[in-house]
Amino acid sequence: MKIEKNTVSSFHYRLSKIDANGDAIELETTFGGEPSLCLQGHGNVMAGVEAAMEGKTEGDVFSVTLEPKQAYGERREGSTQRVPMKHLLGKKKPKVGDIVHINTEGGSKQATVLKVGLKNVDVDANHPLAGLSVQFDIEILSIRDATTDEVQHGHAHGVGGHQH
Repeated sequence: MKIEKNTVSSFHYRLSKIDANGDAIELETTFGGEPSLCLQGHGNVMAGVEAAMEGKTEGDVFSVTLEPKQAYGERREGSTQRVPMKHLLGKKKPKVGDIVHINTEGGSKQATVLKVGLKNVDVDANHPLAGLSVQFDIEILSIRDATTDEVQHGHAHGVGGHQH
């Protein structure tokens, strides 16, 4: 079976940023842990990764490198904001350099802490990987047809049910 629209693939990935020398520096991985699931054709992963997965079969191992525009976007200068601490999700006492999640009208967004005050933090609202090329190393573990519920919901369901 090949990965195509409305199939669910189980896969491991390694996300690396590409430094100025062209070397890949690992940032996160599912290898050694639980694999990820993707409902193909529904935007569950970055468009460039989804396109690279199209047509792959079980056991395929491949890499895809995405330029900033295809990944986390270009850096936007002047994207610093002052945010009340109450809008930070989780960590309440961040330090300069920490990556925090901010509760916004559009959902949770990542930002980098630039300055910490008593009630507010100044953050760089660019995604921490904005302006960087990234590489995904992927191993396809299995492929199956999506269920009707998965297609209707627009995402793969994990073992044992919906896991929303």
